[in-house]
Amino acid sequence: MATEQSAAPAATADTAPVTASRVPHRWRNLLTLTGVISVDNTEGNASTTLFPSISSALGLTSGNLGTLAALGKVASVPAGPFWVWLAGRTGRRATLVLTTVLGGLFGVLAGFAQNFGFLLLCNTLMAACLIGASPIANAVIADSFTDRERGKAVGILYGIANTFGQVIGPVIALFTGFTNGWRYGMWAIGGVCVLAGLMVAVAFKDPGVGAAEEQLADLNETARVKNTVTAKSVLSLFRIPTYSVMMLSRLLSGHLLIVIFGIQFLVTERGFSNAVAAIVGIPFGAGYLAGTVGGGYLLAFVDRRWPERGRVSYLQLAQVLFAVVAFFGTQFHYSGGIGLYCVFWALMGFGQGVNPPVNRPLVTAVVLPELRGQAFAVWLSVFETMAWAVFALAAGQLAESLGIQEVFLWVMVVIMLLNAAVLGVLHSTYPRDARRVKHTLEERSRLARDTV
Repeated sequence: MATEQSAAPAATADTAPVTASRVPHRWRNLLTLTGVISVDNTEGNASTTLFPSISSALGLTSGNLGTLAALGKVASVPAGPFWVWLAGRTGRRATLVLTTVLGGLFGVLAGFAQNFGFLLLCNTLMAACLIGASPIANAVIADSFTDRERGKAVGILYGIANTFGQVIGPVIALFTGFTNGWRYGMWAIGGVCVLAGLMVAVAFKDPGVGAAEEQLADLNETARVKNTVTAKSVLSLFRIPTYSVMMLSRLLSGHLLIVIFGIQFLVTERGFSNAVAAIVGIPFGAGYLAGTVGGGYLLAFVDRRWPERGRVSYLQLAQVLFAVVAFFGTQFHYSGGIGLYCVFWALMGFGQGVNPPVNRPLVTAVVLPELRGQAFAVWLSVFETMAWAVFALAAGQLAESLGIQEVFLWVMVVIMLLNAAVLGVLHSTYPRDARRVKHTLEERSRLARDTV
């Protein structure tokens, strides 16, 4: 990244800066953001958890499930960057409120669907709205916590949010015991989204871009944010080798498939009822919570012990762990009820959960503060969405001919091992890219002081 030639003035008495380690309201913001991330996860779980009942009511197939999941993700590709762009102009709090409330309203409308077309439309629009919360929330976390604290913060954020999303699955599934109960489930999800939006309106306080950077701690936001975000600057993200590798890795994230087809697999290939199969959401959520929260604290230890390349090895091992557990959990038939499957789902939840505490801080460390919102939007809204769409569509079609078990073998085992190998490139790129950002921020701070 080029050295900056000018800088805004340093903070004045009227705009007193905050110390990076004491960004105001950071923990309250973190807990508030768990609400909006939770509803984003719940939206994805709602259609998959309720799908067996929706399928029965509307005469749908596994192919329809793949289309339902994929189109929601495809709509998120332009929506994610748009919401981040809007947040830069109207404020992050206002945008977070809008995305969650509007998404909730589309969720309520989905509950009135009488055919697949209307259900697909409402579900797609709901997903396009709720996707905006994730990149904005990740950027806020980066602005609230220092590099050494981000793993813990992200772990807590995603641990609580995904646990809520998984635990609520069996609760939603209880509605399927009633006539047209899936409709009540969709209405409940919509209501939760609206509630989360109202919570943001009341409790969220934006820390400002770059507030947690130690090099910029004594500067106001005008001085911290040197460059205006443009289409050209967003495209420049792909000139960061580490960022490009992380985008490729996202396209190889086969563990995403377990969330889409996990319950359908247990119903169609292992013979469990919809309500019983949905129980695995509880241990999956518990495992994810252990992986995210525990992984955040483990990352802090890894950073101290292996500061240059520890994060990369950690991320590689996470992919291998998930692949091994997925192999034993989905490629063999086990008798004795849902219990043993709950164990495997807990371990897969753990294997998936250890990713966010390392991959978010890893991306944050190689991107300048003002570009992090769009960096997360491109990553989570575009590349992750593309992965979801490809896996959902391809798996949905292949499942009808090969069976979900065979699809799981290739996607959740083979591709995950390939992903671990690809991430090995980061051992050479990540240390250089992280140092480049650190030096740029130091130069930005120095130039700001020289202009005082």
